[in-house]
Amino acid sequence: MMDQIKEISTTEVEEMLIKEQDVVLIDVREDEEIANGIIEGALHIPLKQIPKATDSLDRSKEYILVCRSGGRSMNAALYMKEQGFNVSNMIGGMIDWQGEVIIK
Repeated sequence: MMDQIKEISTTEVEEMLIKEQDVVLIDVREDEEIANGIIEGALHIPLKQIPKATDSLDRSKEYILVCRSGGRSMNAALYMKEQGFNVSNMIGGMIDWQGEVIIK
């Protein structure tokens, strides 16, 4: 089942953001994890809120899901794909992220 979800490296995500490609990052970590920093422009939707949040998301957009290491974001990606979204999972998560983060 995992092979249905596109996986994208942290480096590829950073390049997409630099090129200002039209993708939406969704960080599914909990509030206390976000306190240490979030990728600029990413939406913060904790994993347990994803099912409710999908109603307000645009199915025509491309989404990249992010968590600490790539496990929870894969679960969120699987769920969103079942709901008809175009999703990718950022492998390695924020542990592997080398780019800038902002503190909210």
